[in-house]
Amino acid sequence: MKKLTWLLRLVGLAQIILGVFVLFAPTLFLSSTGHTIPEADIFYTLAMLASRFIAYGIALIYISTSPVQHKLWIYFMILIQAIDLAAGIFYTATDVVALEHSAFPMFNASWIMILLLLWMPKQKAW
Repeated sequence: MKKLTWLLRLVGLAQIILGVFVLFAPTLFLSSTGHTIPEADIFYTLAMLASRFIAYGIALIYISTSPVQHKLWIYFMILIQAIDLAAGIFYTATDVVALEHSAFPMFNASWIMILLLLWMPKQKAW
């Protein structure tokens, strides 16, 4: 259970950091990850997305102390990573995003999803 605790904390911290960058430095974040800078009005939508990164990150750190009671949150993170990976594959395959920009996020989605599935608590949460 200890390894899942640390994984949830690591993923939670990564979500918070991602959210902070997207919220407070969207232009820096997008340009440093190789993306084009959108029109300024899209930053509002990015800020809404950032709030979810931050909130989910805090939730993952909170549930890391008792993952058995919070398996649903873990399943939702697995779902998020699966959607992230599918989107990365789709947008890379259709040449919208270059592989050099999508490879690292797709790799992250893959290992997070795999480890969460492998280390999922076996006890019933209900």
